[in-house]
Formats: sequence, C-alpha cells, structure tokens
Amino acid sequence: MSVKQLLCAPAALLAAAVFTSTPSKADTNNCANLPGFSALQTALTAATATETSGLNNHMWATIVDRDGYVCAVAFSGTNRGAQWPGSRVISAQKASTANAFSLDASSSSNGSGQATGLALSTANLYSAVQPGGSLFGLQASNPVDVSVAYKAPASNYGTASDPMMGLRPGGVNVFGGGLGLYATGQTVVGAVGVSGDTSCADHMIAWRVRNLLGLDHLNGVGGVSGDKARPDNIIFDINSSGVSAGGFGHPKCINTGDQTALPATRPKPTDPSVVRTPPLETERQTVFRGQADGTCFQDPTSQFFEAWPLSLQARSGQQTATYGVAGLPVRLGFWVPGRG
Repeated sequence: MSVKQLLCAPAALLAAAVFTSTPSKADTNNCANLPGFSALQTALTAATATETSGLNNHMWATIVDRDGYVCAVAFSGTNRGAQWPGSRVISAQKASTANAFSLDASSSSNGSGQATGLALSTANLYSAVQPGGSLFGLQASNPVDVSVAYKAPASNYGTASDPMMGLRPGGVNVFGGGLGLYATGQTVVGAVGVSGDTSCADHMIAWRVRNLLGLDHLNGVGGVSGDKARPDNIIFDINSSGVSAGGFGHPKCINTGDQTALPATRPKPTDPSVVRTPPLETERQTVFRGQADGTCFQDPTSQFFEAWPLSLQARSGQQTATYGVAGLPVRLGFWVPGRG
C-alpha cells in the first residue's frame, strides 16, 4: 500500500468513527459529540507505538462522556488477549475518575469554584489518597459496577460493540493513565483512561492519545503540576521517605519516560472561527475521495472535510483535531463554510 493510500483510506475510516456514535437505547449520553471506536483505536495504536517507556506493552483505552457513560473501548494489540485483560476495566475506572475530578471554568460562581477550571489526572491523586493524605479514602468512594464492567459477551470486549458502551461502570483509580478531555473553549466533555503497562507509561500514552484526539484544550487551565502548558501532568516529587513535596506526586516506575517531553496542551483559541470540537451531528456523513497528492477531500453541499499531513499549514477558518493514521500523522479538519 502506498503512502497516499495510507493517508486516505484510514482517514476516511477515522472520520466516520469520529462523527458517528450511537447513544445507548437504555439511557441518554453525549457520546455523539466524542470520538468513536475507530478514532480511539487509531489514536491508541499511534500513541502506543510512539511511547516505548515502561514495559512497552500493548494497551487498553476507554472514553467516557461528562456523565461517565462509556463512549468507546479499544485495544492496540492484534486481539483482546494481546494486552493485559484486566486492564480493560482499569482503563474504564481511570476514565471515570479523571472525568469525576476534572473541572472547567463553569465551576466558578457566587464566589466559589475554580475560575480557570481544575484538571486533575489520576496520576495526581496517588499521594493524596495515601494514609495521611488530603484525599485518603477516595479510592473506595465509587466502586465499579461489576454488572456493567463484566457484562457479556467477552468476545466483544474492545470492539465497537463492547458491552460497556452506553453504560456507566464507575470506579476510582488513583495512579497514572486517566485524563480529562477538554474541548475548544476549555470545556470538560469527558475523559480518557489508558491501562496495560506501568502506571507511568499509562499516563504518557493517555497523554498522547488525548493529544491525537485533539481534546487537550487546557493550556492555562488550573492544575497541580506547576506547568501551565501541562496542568494535569504527572509529578515525580516523592522523596526517599515516600512523601510527596506538593501532596500530588506519583512514584517513578520501571523505565520511566520524560514527562516534560510530552506535547504541550492546546491554548484557548482566540480565533472566532474556531467554534467547536468535534463537529456536530449534522456534519457527520462523510465519504472521502483520494487526491493525487495523497490528501483526502469530501465536499457535500456546504461542509468540507479534509485530511492533510501535519507539516502543512492549517488554513484560517478550520477547526482541527490531530490523529495518527497508520503511523502517519495527519490532521482531520472541519472547514467552516464561507471562510478561508
């Protein structure tokens, strides 16, 4: 398969996944506005290949919406047994936890709340929940609903028909791998959880997944890391006595990666043409056609979707999200009618 084919064919699949997600018949959720199975699987596969710290295992990932409903579950290996089976539910726990303890600016009212929001990764909770910590006992506060987490059939685990889809497994996990998802405008829309390796590597891979999904608009959001560009990053400040200097530290792991080398999060946009991430329900039906230069286009009526290499400059008026497609980074963009 040529480079052009790799860019176009997966991009079409990715677009369909991002813009198509069926809510549960049993309950209402906001999964329609979040990446679907194929988008998550593609981002997870690319992130896992990029981040080789820890044990360099294959991974599980789960996305939940703001109410904790599962929107997608995926794995990066060749089958559901190619990564630790137990990490499927752990990834859902991590997503549920990061969603439950991340805030945006809407939390601030009547003199209380967080003016810029407060992003807490599951890695940030490790020290706080230890005996004597400020959040001791948190890890037992929201137990997993096992009837959801282990619902049959197991043969569908990690597929577009995973039995957790549209349901709320709950759970709290307090080591690396869970991150809040922040859309354009620095609004929390849910969370992603990743598991399958050391907890440090889980965090690094989750960070890259969120970045690839384009849902890391939290540069300047409140956090505990001390890094404005990475507010919910993992903190390695635990001393030889096991005490975290800031109270939100995480222990180092085998073959720990460099957390300061992770991609900076996206700032709040000032361009009024950047209106939303991801596109709305009415903008989802897409069929790409390949071009001679390897880019992919589709132009039904007034909508225009495009996938192009990251090295190219994004045009004014486009709302973009970044993805890794078949190992080749591309951007998936929404062209605002009448602009550019």
